[in-house]
Amino acid sequence: MKTEIAKYPEEKTEDGLLVYGQTSMDNCLAVLTHYAHNAEDADEETRRDIVRLAEDWLEAKQSKDKELEYDHEDVVDAVAEPLESDLFADFFKVPFPAPEHPKFTFIDLFAGIGGFRLAMQNLGGKCIYSSEFDSQAQKTYLANYGDMPFGDITKESTKSFIPKDFDVLCAGFPCQAFSLAGKRLGFKDETRGTLFFQVEDILRRHQPKAFFLENVKGLAIHDHGRTLKTILEHLDDAGYTVVPPKILNAMDYGVPQHRERIYIVGFRKDLGIKADDFHYPEPTTPGDKRPKFRDVMEDHEVSVKYYLSTQYIETLKRHKARHAAKGNGFGYEIIDINGVSNAIVVGGMGRERNLIIDNRLTNFTPITHIKGEVNHEGIRRMTPREWARLQGFPDTFRIVVADASAYKQFGNSVAVPAIQATAEQLLQLLKNKHAL
Repeated sequence: MKTEIAKYPEEKTEDGLLVYGQTSMDNCLAVLTHYAHNAEDADEETRRDIVRLAEDWLEAKQSKDKELEYDHEDVVDAVAEPLESDLFADFFKVPFPAPEHPKFTFIDLFAGIGGFRLAMQNLGGKCIYSSEFDSQAQKTYLANYGDMPFGDITKESTKSFIPKDFDVLCAGFPCQAFSLAGKRLGFKDETRGTLFFQVEDILRRHQPKAFFLENVKGLAIHDHGRTLKTILEHLDDAGYTVVPPKILNAMDYGVPQHRERIYIVGFRKDLGIKADDFHYPEPTTPGDKRPKFRDVMEDHEVSVKYYLSTQYIETLKRHKARHAAKGNGFGYEIIDINGVSNAIVVGGMGRERNLIIDNRLTNFTPITHIKGEVNHEGIRRMTPREWARLQGFPDTFRIVVADASAYKQFGNSVAVPAIQATAEQLLQLLKNKHAL
């Protein structure tokens, strides 16, 4: 584990260490959690730096928790054996720990809440670096994997912690700039579209054996295909044989959600893997084997807060009628629970495009401020847990944020089963070529 922690004291603020990310505590946690899970690869210099950083972190914790007691020797011992230490115990008491005997390593860029990570861990991989800018997503990631993701990947201080060697780069790089909705700015969107080039930069520097990228379907047709062509050319120039991208639908791989996304896979050229050696996975749940929304529906009555008010339903009806009069198909939709959902997305009508009828409500007394009254037709939004299931996250996945953030996180996530099915093909090919 190559680090530059020694630079930190020069960048201290009154609040503590502030090098990147959202808060000084998160900065420490990103370094400490990654170290704790990869301590076996650290040299003595790194261990000494980690001891100092851990003491800074514990001092900050002690200011909030007066009962926390430790001394220098406790920290030295904890850094030497993180898994055996009470000081770092929370880093390992998570529902999705890394495998003890990993078959390969990977990094998780633009990690969100770890959809890629979950899929790759299911296949025996160990994540040795993660990066995610959103502080609420970082919180969910930490609660489930025991790693605090590093922050802004455009900063050199963040990139400096990427290990030199790893097998696969995974990235669901930000898709807003390429979406079918919105202004379709693509690479002209300086704050989001160009983040692809951070992926390219890391590929050039570290030369992993393979990469696996995911983006919205709209990337395929953006700017008449020129945007995707540019991306593929840059990946080729970075030293990779790129498999022709393919649009896969999550509902073909075990979840009842119509969600089309473009997948891009590539292999380092010196491995001798040809583009036509790789085959995207065949659907695992085609046709009548496809699960239905009722299969992921909450087992019991849900809170009244998910049920729409009568006045809001009228507002949705007027909104839909206005668009219908213009020949548009926008507006709310009540899905058939015996079918599949629309894609769960963030913003706009994301939740309202996936309303359901659930007549199990017994208490119609509102618990939030609403206009009108709770509707008696059984019309409600899906819950965050239902969105989690639609993306293939198991029920042991911890939702530790408010509903608004949870919807955003699951809406932005990759569909885990589709990612896993594709990654399995990628890894099998590497194994067949004796690259793993």
